[in-house]
Amino acid sequence: MDHRPRFAIKMDALQRMVMKHTLSHVLPLYIVTEYPKSGGTWVGQMLAHYFDVPFPRNCAPRIESCIMHCHSLYSPLMRNVFCVVRDGRDVMVSAYYHMFFHNEKNSPLLVERARKQNRFRDYEDVEANLPRVIEYLFTVENRRLFHFNWNEFIDSWADRPRAVMVKYEHLLEDAAAALKEPIERVTGRAADLARLEGAKARFCFQAVAGRRAGTEVKGSFLRKGTAGDWKNKFSKEARELFHQYAGHNLIRLGYEPDGSWVCA
Repeated sequence: MDHRPRFAIKMDALQRMVMKHTLSHVLPLYIVTEYPKSGGTWVGQMLAHYFDVPFPRNCAPRIESCIMHCHSLYSPLMRNVFCVVRDGRDVMVSAYYHMFFHNEKNSPLLVERARKQNRFRDYEDVEANLPRVIEYLFTVENRRLFHFNWNEFIDSWADRPRAVMVKYEHLLEDAAAALKEPIERVTGRAADLARLEGAKARFCFQAVAGRRAGTEVKGSFLRKGTAGDWKNKFSKEARELFHQYAGHNLIRLGYEPDGSWVCA
């Protein structure tokens, strides 16, 4: 959680924006952009280890080569960008827990505000509440925070010739293999596999969270560390709503071959 004064946070954001758009190729900066709850922090940690550069968070970055983590749409001015994507249905579930349950990295005030705007009888009943939250995330919440939703983030980055995409699900299968080609595309050099394996081992879910992936702790920023949990939470209504807002991008990213998952 960021405890700095609001003014300091805004000035930090301004500095980061200027650096991203003017210095990313020069220093260089390695930019990790994601729609929230897609694994961007994990990728940033591994890249910082691999490139041996700082990963400044909750502080103003120095004018030096570093990892810069953000939630940004595509800009041709940003270079060395790793765009981290995740199945949007899992993003919805992960966002639900982050919004309505306290953890070590979210703000109690934001949890309180989310609960005031979405009053449910039982916040533990994720399946019953999720349809309303999906609609909220696509139409209300992210207009205030980031000015875009998951669908618009994917539309912004997909099919960009210079965009280097990293899938969260591929990271779970083998993080070193998933980062090899993106690093080579960004740097133009062969990846150091030994360094990648070291980064993978140091920042795997069990090493960071202290428990096996799949062991859920609702009150943790690192809640579960798996893919496909949406299947346990999505009702028919939730499936229909997500398909309405962003079903085409599940197909675009290869998460589904067509829309038949809605009725599966």
